[in-house]
Amino acid sequence: MAKEVQLDVLGMTCAACSRTVERNLSRAEGVNSAVVNIATEKASVIYDPALIDGAGLVHTVRDAGYDVRTVKQVLPIGGMTCAACVHHVERALSKVDGVLSAHANLATERATVEYVPSLVTIDTLRKAIEDAGYELLPLEEPLVAAGPDPDELKMQAARRRLWIAWAFTGPAMALMLAHMLFGLMWPSMAAIEITLSLLALPVLVWPGAPTFRSAFKSVTHGSANMDVLIAVGTAASWVSGPLSLFTPLSSYSAVAAMIMAIHLTGRYIEASAKGRASQAIRKLAQLGAKTARLLVDGEEYEVPIAQVRVGDVLVVRPGEKLPTDGVVIWGESSADESMATGESLPVAKRVGDPVIGGTVNQDGLLHIQATHVGADTFLAQVVRLVEEAQGSRVPIQAFADRVTAVFVPVILGLAGLTFVGWLVFGDQLRPVLVAAQRTLPWVDPTLTPATLAMVASIATLVIACPCALGLATPTALMVGSGMGAEHGILIRDGAAIQVMGQAKQVILDKTGTLTLGRPQVMDVMTLHDDADEVVRLAAAVERGSEHPLGRAVVSYAEQRVLAPIAAEGVMIERGLGIRGRVEGAEVLVGNANWLRDLGLDPSPLQERAAVLEAQAMTVIYVAAGGRVLGLLALADPLKPEARAVIAALKALGLQPTLLTGDNEQTATAIAQQAGIEHVLAGVLPAGKVAEVERLQAQGGAAIMVGDGINDAPALSAAAVGVAMGTGTDIAIEAADVTLVRNDLWALVDAVRLSRATLAKIKQNLFWAFFYNVVMLPLAVLGLMHPALAEIAMASSSITVVSNANLLRRGRIFQH
Repeated sequence: MAKEVQLDVLGMTCAACSRTVERNLSRAEGVNSAVVNIATEKASVIYDPALIDGAGLVHTVRDAGYDVRTVKQVLPIGGMTCAACVHHVERALSKVDGVLSAHANLATERATVEYVPSLVTIDTLRKAIEDAGYELLPLEEPLVAAGPDPDELKMQAARRRLWIAWAFTGPAMALMLAHMLFGLMWPSMAAIEITLSLLALPVLVWPGAPTFRSAFKSVTHGSANMDVLIAVGTAASWVSGPLSLFTPLSSYSAVAAMIMAIHLTGRYIEASAKGRASQAIRKLAQLGAKTARLLVDGEEYEVPIAQVRVGDVLVVRPGEKLPTDGVVIWGESSADESMATGESLPVAKRVGDPVIGGTVNQDGLLHIQATHVGADTFLAQVVRLVEEAQGSRVPIQAFADRVTAVFVPVILGLAGLTFVGWLVFGDQLRPVLVAAQRTLPWVDPTLTPATLAMVASIATLVIACPCALGLATPTALMVGSGMGAEHGILIRDGAAIQVMGQAKQVILDKTGTLTLGRPQVMDVMTLHDDADEVVRLAAAVERGSEHPLGRAVVSYAEQRVLAPIAAEGVMIERGLGIRGRVEGAEVLVGNANWLRDLGLDPSPLQERAAVLEAQAMTVIYVAAGGRVLGLLALADPLKPEARAVIAALKALGLQPTLLTGDNEQTATAIAQQAGIEHVLAGVLPAGKVAEVERLQAQGGAAIMVGDGINDAPALSAAAVGVAMGTGTDIAIEAADVTLVRNDLWALVDAVRLSRATLAKIKQNLFWAFFYNVVMLPLAVLGLMHPALAEIAMASSSITVVSNANLLRRGRIFQH
C-alpha cells in the first residue's frame, strides 16, 4: 500500500534545484510520484514502503546534493540490562519507517534516534520500543534543575534489592557452611534442604523479580538478554533443592540465592559507578537558574525561568546566576564563566558584551536583554551535545557490537551442550576435576554425573557476560565527553574521539585561530613630530571609518588616553586610505602609492616599512599639511600561547600546517613566529577543502582547526573538525569538536583527552574479551563453582565501569 510523505528539503535556491531533487526522487525505485515546491521548500512523495522507506528517500535527496530536515531525539529507555538489550532496542527502532539511525547506550540507558518528523512520531517510537519488550520512560526536559536525581533513585532501588537478597541469603549460607564444615544435619538432612530451598525462594521472587520479568519479556519478544542467563541459572539451581529429596542430584538451592544476591550486588556497584560516570550532564543541568528578575516599566518581578522570553530585560545582582543567554544593556561587572569555558579567571562584562546563562555575576549590578531562552541557550545546547556524543558510536566498538548481537543465544546453546557433554562424557572428563582438586577446593569429582552436568552448565550460564562488552565503550565515552564539557571542550560525535586520538597532523587556519583575530597598532614611527600627535591626527579621521584597521587606530589612541579631536569633511578612498580636515589642515592616512600620487614623498620611512612588512605587519602612512609625518604598523598578532601550543602539538606527534587565504609573506611570517614549518598561503575557501583532502591522502587523518565561515567546508572535509568557540555558528555547526574558550591550549587538552579516552576504551575492550575467553572454558570444564562464576561475572562489569572512571584521575587538563 502506497504512502505519502512531505519532506522539508534544505539547500534549494532556485527552480533548477527543485527540478534536480524532483528528478532524483522520481527515478528512485519504489517512488510513484514526487513533486517539489521551491516556494515552500517541500517535497511531496508517494512511495511503496515495500521497495523504499523514508530513510531511502532522505538518502536519495542527499545523493542529489541537498538535505532533508530531520530530528534527533534522546529517548530514555527502561528495561535495558545488558549489551544484548542494546542490540534489540536499536534493531526495533531502525525498522521504523522514517528512522535514519538509532544508537542505544547501555551506560546512559538512552537511545539517540534521528528520524523524519513527517513520518515518525514519539508514539511510533514508543510502540516499537514496547513491541521489543522495553519501555519508553517520560521524556526529559533539556535542563532539569530541580527534582530527584534519576541515577540516585536507581542506586537506592538497587541498594534496597541488595539488602533484601542478603537478608535471606546470609542465613542460608550460614546453614550451608555449618553442614559443609561441621557435618551438621539436625534435625535431618531433608529438613536442612527444605530450609535452604525456602530461604532461597524469596530471594528469587522478591528482589530477583525484576531479573525474571526482564528475562520473560525478552524471551516472549523473540530475543534473549543477560537476564535470561541469570534467570535460567538461578531457577535450575533452586529446582535442584526439591529434586535432591527424591533423586541422587545434589542440592544447589542455596547457591541460587547466592548467585542472585551477588548479581544484585554487582548491579548496585555498577549503577553507582555508572552514576559517577554520567554525573557531567546532571551537573550541567543543575547550573541553570530557576527564576529570573524581570524588569518592566521600572518595576522588578521575580518569575520562573520558563516565563522569560527573547527580548525581556532582566536584572542580575552581584552573586546571582545569569538567568539566560543575553547581552549587557546597562552596568559593569565580571562573570565567572568557568562552568562554560573552564577558564577560572572572571571575565569583564560591559554594555554590549554577551553573557552566558548559568554563569555567575560577580561584583556589579547588570541589566541584560535575553537573546536565547529554553532549549536555545548555550547551556541547553551543551547538554544536548554531550548527550548526543554519549549516545553515538565509536568505530572501535563495531566488533564488540557484532559479538553481543549473538552472544546470549550462543551461550544458551553452549550451556546446553555442556550439560549433555557432562552427562555423556562425564567419566572421561572426571580426571580433569581430580587433577584440579588440589588447587581448586570447590571442585568435587565425587558428585554424580547429573550433578556435575548441572554445575558446569549453570556456571557457564552465569559466568558469560556481554555486559562488560556493552559497557566498555559507552562508559569511557560518558566520562571523557563529560570531562570535556566541564573544561570547555564540546565533542559532538564519539567517533571524533577515536579519530582525534589517532590523527597524525593538525591543520590550522590563521586569522582568529593562531592570531587574535583583530588588528592592533604594533609600532609608531615619526620623522619630526611627536608620536602621540601622529596617532591623534590619524585617529581623528579614522573615527569616520568602519574598516578594521581604522578601528584599531582609534582603539590605540583611546588606550594612550589621547584627547580626541574632531575631523571635518572625512572621505574614504576605497583601497587607498582616508582623508579629512583636522584643525584646518588636511590629514591623509593611507598607503605609500596613494601619497605618491598626491605628490608626497614617503621614501624616508620606506626602509623601516619594509622591515615591518616582512614581520607580517600592515603599514599605513600619516600626512598632514602637505608633508609626511610618520607611519603606523598594524598586525593581527599571534596569540600569546600559540608558539608553546605548536611545540606541545609536535611533542604529541602531530605535524602542524598553516592553511590561510592571506598572502605568502604574511603567512610565512606568522608561521615562523609560531614555529610552523609547513605553510599553504593564498588558498581560497573552495581550495581549502582540496588542500585538506590532499594533506590527508599524503599524511593520514588530520585535525582541522578554524573559526570562520570560510573554514566550514574544510572543517567538514577533515577527519576531525575543531571550531574555536569564538568563531561563527556555521563553523561550529560544521565541526566535530568545539573549543568554547578562546585559548589554543584547549586544542592540546582536546587531543590529550581523546587519547586518554581511546586508551580507556581499548583497555576495557581487552579486559571484556579476555575475561570471556579465559572464564568460559573453565566453566565448561566444570572448574568454576556457580557462585564464584557469578562473582567473576559481576566483577568484569564493575572493572570496566571503574576503569572508565579512572580517567578523572589522569593529568589531562594542564592549562
